[in-house]
Amino acid sequence: MTDPAEPSNEPVDHLACNELVELVTVFLEGDLDPATERRVIDHISLCDGCDLYVDQVRQTTDVLAGLSGGAPLSPADRERLLATFRDSSG
Repeated sequence: MTDPAEPSNEPVDHLACNELVELVTVFLEGDLDPATERRVIDHISLCDGCDLYVDQVRQTTDVLAGLSGGAPLSPADRERLLATFRDSSG
């Protein structure tokens, strides 16, 4: 078994940037199936723009969680935040 944090050498069904945007929430929550998670990891290892995007979403949710006194964002607030990211990315 390979380390999911390392890019895979196996042929994969390449993920498009717009597909990654749709999956970023589930990816950051760790709820993707292993094959899709591999596709996301492989994509961000090769795409600087998507790597930056995922990092920005992660940092933003971390900051907002800190502002709320450590309480997690409500599902509705989290979805609104992520929808804003999706809308702003094109």
